Amino acid sequence: MALSLFKKLEYKGFFAVESITLLYNVFTAILIFVLFPRMDHPIIMLIGRVVIAAITFGLLFLYRKFPYKGIAFIRIAFQMSLLAYWYPDTYEFNRLFPNLDCYFASAEQFLFHCQPSVEFSKVCPSIWFSEPFNLGYFSYYPLIAIVTVFFFFYQFKSFEKVSFMLVTAFFIYYLIYIFIPVAGPQFYFPAVGMDKINAGIFPAIGDYFNTNDVLLPGPGYDHGFFYNMVEASQEVGERPTAAFPSSHVGISTIAMILAFKAKRKLGYILLPFYLLLCCATVYIQAHYLIDVIAGWISAIIIYKLTEIAYNKWFISEPFKLK
Repeated sequence: MALSLFKKLEYKGFFAVESITLLYNVFTAILIFVLFPRMDHPIIMLIGRVVIAAITFGLLFLYRKFPYKGIAFIRIAFQMSLLAYWYPDTYEFNRLFPNLDCYFASAEQFLFHCQPSVEFSKVCPSIWFSEPFNLGYFSYYPLIAIVTVFFFFYQFKSFEKVSFMLVTAFFIYYLIYIFIPVAGPQFYFPAVGMDKINAGIFPAIGDYFNTNDVLLPGPGYDHGFFYNMVEASQEVGERPTAAFPSSHVGISTIAMILAFKAKRKLGYILLPFYLLLCCATVYIQAHYLIDVIAGWISAIIIYKLTEIAYNKWFISEPFKLK
């Protein structure tokens, strides 16, 4: 397996995932200039984009000198690792706009006559529910990584396409989050107070999250291993953003489609974690139930759009071994 990493490739240009990242980089840089006077640290954000572009070009230069399979993996892995940077970045934009959680919580109440994210954890508070759901939520990035690495080692010719589809899907969700600022129950509920939520009152809070980011502790068994893993990861990277539609559900659904298409056995192995993840998004109060439903619907649409975009605008098989 180690020797296969040093096999040479024919293709010498940008990979599709790098092209779409640079496009997103430029678009958000323009948005920073437009919103410059209102932003908290626009210069730092612009410098970050310059650094990302420089590393992307640097890795391309390295690859042209050493066009090996392993270097190709590093190039794409770098772009996928940036998703952890781009996610909180959406908060720097949408914090400037009026928050819309009041409408989503109201819709939730109208459709289900309750707040499912509150009732779910009340009905299932024990460790036997809490830990599996938190395991599912924590499995989000590992699930994506497993699918992409599987393609790298076992269906290499599709590896670039798969990485493009996943990263582009993330960017589509991120653009939605920038212009539709919904923080989710774990941020909105403590902002307005549980007394109002329990009374079915969902006030508008304007740009409250521009200067506040108090996170509601997750429900469930708070001494559990995976409970604390999720809590720790949220303390580091979570922001009052990205609730509607749920990218956890949307991206993992796309990853599951790719997994089943690659190898049914892989899909079935990952399926329990996927199902727990979908439940967990509501259970830990990261999302409204309508976010999850929208995540499923949007996943199908985005899957087809990204597949069509790749087939139309990018080379079909750049990973041809010499």
